[in-house]
Amino acid sequence: MELTAVLTSAEEGGFVALNPETGTTTQGETIEEAVANLREATALYLSEFPLHKVGHPVITTFTVPVHA
Repeated sequence: MELTAVLTSAEEGGFVALNPETGTTTQGETIEEAVANLREATALYLSEFPLHKVGHPVITTFTVPVHA
């Protein structure tokens, strides 16, 4: 099953990884570690709560004006 991983830098270092299809979130010191941890956390989640319909989320960017 192919799922989505969204990674962001963590304030304390390393990366936070989120799977938007299930809501599972984890972290790791490297991108590879964060994705591996996310794979494990998501597999555990899916063993309890199987997805009946899988679709990829739409990911985009947007701009927010910043006032000085």
